[in-house]
Parts: sequence; structure tokens; C-alpha cells
Amino acid sequence: MSADAALLSIPGLLPRLLRPLDPLHPARRRREPAELIDEIAASGLMGRGGAGFPTAIKLRAVAESGRQAVVVANGTEREPASAKDKYLLSHNPHLVIAGALAAARAVGAKDVILALGVQARPAQARTAAAVEAWRRSRGPRIKLVTTPDRFVAGEESALVHFLNGGQATPTFVPPRPSDRGVDGRPTLVQNVETLANIALIDHHGADWFREVGTSAEPGTVLVTVSGAIRAAGVHEVEIGTPLERVVGLSGPRTSVPAAVLVGGYFGNWLGVEALGLPLSEAGLRSAGASLGARAVVVLGSERCGLVETARILEYLANESAGQCGPCRFGLRAMADTATSLARCEAGASVVDRLRSLAALVDGRGACAHPDGASRFLRSALTVFASEVDLHLRNRCSAGLVR
Repeated sequence: MSADAALLSIPGLLPRLLRPLDPLHPARRRREPAELIDEIAASGLMGRGGAGFPTAIKLRAVAESGRQAVVVANGTEREPASAKDKYLLSHNPHLVIAGALAAARAVGAKDVILALGVQARPAQARTAAAVEAWRRSRGPRIKLVTTPDRFVAGEESALVHFLNGGQATPTFVPPRPSDRGVDGRPTLVQNVETLANIALIDHHGADWFREVGTSAEPGTVLVTVSGAIRAAGVHEVEIGTPLERVVGLSGPRTSVPAAVLVGGYFGNWLGVEALGLPLSEAGLRSAGASLGARAVVVLGSERCGLVETARILEYLANESAGQCGPCRFGLRAMADTATSLARCEAGASVVDRLRSLAALVDGRGACAHPDGASRFLRSALTVFASEVDLHLRNRCSAGLVR
């Protein structure tokens, strides 16, 4: 995907994340580790990987361990609906590296590992060149690693497991990576967009960071927009920007929208009325949704929401690590049942069965994979309730039962 950064709101303040960084340009002043963490806490920066956890809390947990730490920049991005991390690494890898090194200074780490997905080839080439530039000028220990092409490979514990020589599959916690991660050392795992924001805060300070966004959720975010629009792309927007305006950055819609998927494959289907909501955790919470991976997919009226739901559930079932019963058997049963509904082959009890399956897998795996799938399914049953009734009568509003 490709698109220019969206310049929204106050002139001169955006773009931030997508403004090229001179790799040799130092911060205004070198903050001490504790001071940098305090500044990040004051900024209100939340993780940009999907979970939205306060960044300063993770930094403090690793810094206070008293042992030599490791920083892992997570750029695996295996969410199919998202391209934001690949776009950032392709266009501004120096900012990510600067943020990783700032985080390493904050937690007392001597090693930085940049983990990228196997399919992010332009991002890999440009990040590798940027790493070499930093090595020549500063001499830090930075290692570039390619992760397997699996949906779960980017999960925090799965990534650490892979870096320790194991398979890229999630492990049960505790211990958390912040206690015992890469090589048994305290490990800070942060999404690359989060690290890019750390670099900006290190350079400009917390007050500058809070000049855009909302008071509760400051800053900008990278959003991937796709679906029934003219040109899919990645845009940088202020948190709190109306969804309708975010979608409009990708050009006119190509058909009448029937629904919108917010947050990626672990996200929520929402009705078209949700386009009036602000792109923020607080704004989406009223609709029972969250930002997640900040991927927005517009479903056109020519496509069937149940067919798309079944397709995504099939993908999630196939991408399971297969090491826990809820994923290995529960997700497969969910996908098969959803497929029978999409094909108009299900009986009247299909909704009860799907809700029962979703309840059975919730909170029972080593990671959040089954939880995300069940959340996604529940939203589909709510938003496409009228479509379910049609399919039970062997009909489809989009005429695309297959």
C-alpha cells in the first residue's frame, strides 16, 4: 500500500511520524534514563501495537530490574488488514532506530533487535541500510532479524520465544518478557510505531507531543484504510479525528458502505453510523469497539458481511499456533460453522452454536488469539443480524453466496 501522510488539523504540526529524520541529528539535549521515562509518562504515550498499554509502565518494569536488558523493536505486523508498520519502516526507519536507542538508554540496554516480517521486503532493505548508517556513526549493537510468516509470530511472547531459538509460537506467562525474555534477560518489546514516538518525545518533549490528539489520548497514529474506497493507503492522523474523515483520505468510496471493520481481524464490525465516531479508544468504546491495530476496512454493499466474516475466521483458524485446544479445535469449529451460515447451509440454531463456541474459547489460550477471534465473531452476529435471517432463508443481500 502507498499513500502520502495525511495533513490534518493544525498546519505545521503534521506529519510527525512520517517526516524524514536526519540520522545524525541529535536530540536537543540528552535526557537521563529516569528523566526520559518520566517525560514519556507525562506525554501519555500508549503502545501503538494494538494493546494500548502505557509505554512508561513497560519501560519502568525493565529499567527497575537492575539487570542488563534487551530492547526488541517489533515490526513483524502480521495483521493482514494493516500496513502501517511496513510503511513507517519503508519511509522513516531512522526515526524507529532513534526511538529504539532512546528506549535502550532508558532501560539500560546494550543490545537492540529489530524484528521484521518476512514479507516486508522494501521495509527490510531500507531498515537494513539505516541500521548500517547508525552503526557507522554511533556504533550501537543493533541486530536485524526476519520473523516467520505467521499471524501469531508478532505476539510478544512468541517473538521472544523465536529470538531464543524456539518456534514463533506464544508461551504462557508469567514470566513476562520484562522479567525474563531474550537470553533470560529483562526485555522491552515495543511496536516500531511506539518507538518512533519515543524518539519524538525524547527530542521535543511531552508538552510538544500533547499538542495534537485529545487530552486523554494525545499524539498521532498511523491508520491503514482499505476496502470499498478508491485507493487503499496509510495515513497519519490525530487521535480523535472522525472515522468518516479518516476514510475520506483514501478518496471517494467506490460503493455504498454496508459496514466498517475497525481494529483489524481482531477488531469489530460496526454499522455505517459508526463513521461519525472519533478514531480514539474513548470514542469507539461507546460502540463496543477499540482501536486495535488501527486498520479500517470499509465493506461495500456489493459484498456479504457473513461471507467476509467466514473468510476471516477461516484465516484465523489456519493461523493458530495449534498448541492449545481452544484454538486448535474451537476456532476450526467456529470457522466451519460460520462458513455453513455464509453458504446458506446452516439450521436455525446456528447463531446459538456460534455464540456458544465463542464463549468456550474466550480466555483459554496461551495468547489472545482465540479472544480476538471470538470478539470479531460476536460483532459480526450483531451487525449482520438481518443478513443472518436472510441466509437462513437461502437468500443474500449481496447476491454473492458462495
